[in-house]
Amino acid sequence: MSVLDNFDTWKDFLSNRLQQAQTQGMDQQTISNLAYEVGDYLSKSVDAKNSEEAVLRELWNAASEEEQHAIANSMVKLVQNEGNTN
Repeated sequence: MSVLDNFDTWKDFLSNRLQQAQTQGMDQQTISNLAYEVGDYLSKSVDAKNSEEAVLRELWNAASEEEQHAIANSMVKLVQNEGNTN
C-alpha cells in the first residue's frame, strides 16, 4: 500500500517528514520550497489515488506559480496544525 492511497495516510506521512525536517534544523523557507517541489512533482508524475488528491492536482494545475507556493504552504500548515491537535 502506498502512502498516496489514502489522504489521511498521506497527511500522516507529510506530518512525520515535517517533524523530521524541523528536528534536523531545517528552516521554514526551506520546508516551503521542498513542499512546492514535492507538489510540482506529484502533479506532473503521479496519478491521483483518491478524490482529495485529484482536487489538489486540479487546483495545482490551474494555479500560477505563486498560487502553487501558497497551496504547498497550506499543506504544510495543514499537517502542522493537525500535529498540534493530536
